[in-house]
Amino acid sequence: MNGNKEKLVIVGNGMAGISTVEQILKLSSRFDITVFGTEPYPNYNRIMLSYVLEGSKTVDDIVLNDLHWYEDYGITLHTGTTVTRIDSKSHEVVTAEGARFPYDKAIIATGSSSFILPVPGHDKQGVVGFRDIADCNVMLEAAKQYKKAAVIGGGLLGLEAAKGLVQLGMEVTVVHLMEDLMERQLDPQASTMLKAELERQGIRFKMGAQTAELLGGERVEGIRFADDSVLNIDFVVMAVGIKPNTGVARDSGIEVNRGIVVDDYMQTSLDNVYSVGECTEHRGVCYGLVAPLFEQGMILAKHICGVETAHYEGSVVSTKLKISGVDVFSTGEFIDSPEHTVIAHKDDWKRTYKKILLRDNIMVGAVLFGDITDSAELQKLIKQQAEMTDELYASVMSTGCGGHKKAASVETMAEDEIVCGCNGVTKGTIVDAITNEGLTSVDEIKACTGATRSCGGCKPVVEQILQYVLGDNFTAGTKQGICGCTSLSRDEIVAKIRQKGLQTTKEVMQVLGWSQPEGCSKCRPAINYYLGMIAPDTHVDEKESRFVNERMNANIQKDGTYTVVPRMYGGVTTPEDLKRIADISVKYDVKAVKVTGGQRLDLIGVKKEDLPKVWAELDMPSGYAYAKSLRTVKTCVGSQFCRFGTQDSMAMGALLERKFERLDLPAKFKYAVNGCPRNCAESCTKDIGIVGNDGGWEIFIGGNGGIKARLADSLCKVKTDEELVELCGAIMQHYRETANYLERTSEWVERIGLEQIRAVVVDDVKERKALMERIEFALEQVEDPWKKALRNEEGQNKLFHGIEVSARP
Repeated sequence: MNGNKEKLVIVGNGMAGISTVEQILKLSSRFDITVFGTEPYPNYNRIMLSYVLEGSKTVDDIVLNDLHWYEDYGITLHTGTTVTRIDSKSHEVVTAEGARFPYDKAIIATGSSSFILPVPGHDKQGVVGFRDIADCNVMLEAAKQYKKAAVIGGGLLGLEAAKGLVQLGMEVTVVHLMEDLMERQLDPQASTMLKAELERQGIRFKMGAQTAELLGGERVEGIRFADDSVLNIDFVVMAVGIKPNTGVARDSGIEVNRGIVVDDYMQTSLDNVYSVGECTEHRGVCYGLVAPLFEQGMILAKHICGVETAHYEGSVVSTKLKISGVDVFSTGEFIDSPEHTVIAHKDDWKRTYKKILLRDNIMVGAVLFGDITDSAELQKLIKQQAEMTDELYASVMSTGCGGHKKAASVETMAEDEIVCGCNGVTKGTIVDAITNEGLTSVDEIKACTGATRSCGGCKPVVEQILQYVLGDNFTAGTKQGICGCTSLSRDEIVAKIRQKGLQTTKEVMQVLGWSQPEGCSKCRPAINYYLGMIAPDTHVDEKESRFVNERMNANIQKDGTYTVVPRMYGGVTTPEDLKRIADISVKYDVKAVKVTGGQRLDLIGVKKEDLPKVWAELDMPSGYAYAKSLRTVKTCVGSQFCRFGTQDSMAMGALLERKFERLDLPAKFKYAVNGCPRNCAESCTKDIGIVGNDGGWEIFIGGNGGIKARLADSLCKVKTDEELVELCGAIMQHYRETANYLERTSEWVERIGLEQIRAVVVDDVKERKALMERIEFALEQVEDPWKKALRNEEGQNKLFHGIEVSARP
């Protein structure tokens, strides 16, 4: 420690405290900093806990500042250590073990904890909050043993917990006291749309329900409500709200109301002791959202470093959230009343909703659902109390040419507007970094400012800011290697493979100068795919460069068994095939047979050694449910049976599935074909969605119903089946040749641009036919993997009767 420096102690190692520290480090080196955290982890992103719960990210993935960061800045970190009080007389903080540490200045950033309803039975086993990694771990373990869960609370945390538990295979019911979800952020219309979307994702709801008692013995077994109805469950997550953690302040004699009371510079009633974040109360308000805590931290950092700053006047509360893949936004007043003028637009096809409220023609509030492109502009206008005009109406209510989303206008964003909500990075910070540090890529901005390093949802806006600042000098995707083993981009690698005639992943790595001779789990599958895409007739697929599901031609489950999904073209099967599936399921003790979202049957729980026998006895094509390939073509019954059907969707779905199955693609790929615009097969969330009408077909591309949900964009309309098949083939081949490995079409469309794709596959007929010829050539080289595996007895013995296989390449 440097004795000449002031000793700054941070009580709390969460997002608010460490964000403040990051701001302090930018302004001054005058402090010797010590941080205390109760949890055994470095600073991590609580916003991302739901991703850890559902399994798409690990704890390491959500760490914001790893242990090396603390070391690099000379910060002393005490994890697993709880500070109980601050001794102002001796200027020391005191830990639960009685250890004392001196301070010149201290910042309390203890955050908040889950509020547990004080109903009878709340202390039973199987009742947990959802606030930290420990809660996540309890929920992950519970999902392995129990099947029915209730989440009490229909706010953001409750809905994220519900989505995570559904992803873990639990049957989940959200219990909410009010009739509308997220009633503090959304109006009834947006709430209804959100509920409908989450129901499609498998979440159940019990609305207007007051919890009276948790039933059971030592462990919870049910919930009794105020109307005496009962919900049978074996696990409960309490997500009814948060309470500020004020214990340290109370025991230190600091003024506390609901939170720790501070002035406009975040000073508590104790000299040289400050408070920031969810534990804090400013002008009677405790904030539970991310943006205010970052605003508080920036002002506190300047004040504590002696830099001139405006005082904190409170935050204009707005909510911009992604709930289970659905974007929602609200700001200002969002519940309309007779005194409001209401401007609203609802699109059931795109599942979007926009509402703006006026009072005496002044904009006072807004709600967005599904498409939040205009959130920054609306927030600025409402903050400025802008008067509505015809010109302004045309601007804020427009969805862009042809019904496509218009790009967010970064020019109109205020410099202090937060772009990266996970890390509190403003537009001004990004602009300054680009200008002062000479940054030219999103990765460089991420390393310098922290923007995009968490959920990545702000990446498109960050890239727009980069383009806005650099102008003609901007090049999308510059200096972004495909992984840490190489600085080469996807396009550079593909070009060099073609130029040098490289044929294997090892050859690519050796010739192109990989830093890791064996590569990694990111680059090896990618190179294997690029080689196969470039030379489908000569490339020998490298199974060791594929993930376990693709090597085994089946999806591995958490208990080590596998699923088998045979093809059912267009979701149609025969009684004979159904009987065969049932007989084999009984013979091989299949644990469950599930109807999938793609209209097929999933045989769950097949032992590894039984996989070849199941494939042989089924004698059906592989459904590729495990592959980065065409998964399913979902169809409605169409004109064959439906009184509304205008096109034969079942026949077209089966034709497309038979034609394009088995071909390797950058990521999994799904179709849907509707016989009419009623959209029963849900074309709006598929990679290619096809909608029949009286004059032919309309093609939509880039839809995604996963974690990052996206509604498909309308590409074009065609009159004949032949045109439809040719365009679908051209789209798929263009995607194969230009997408990054693992890049879904939803991301590809946004990166490449809809107009550019339309120019290549629709407008340029010559190029379209060339793309179709190339995909036809590639299709000639593929064969059914189950039949191929059955012919290879040596491979069978190695894979299905040998040692356990690694999940990664």
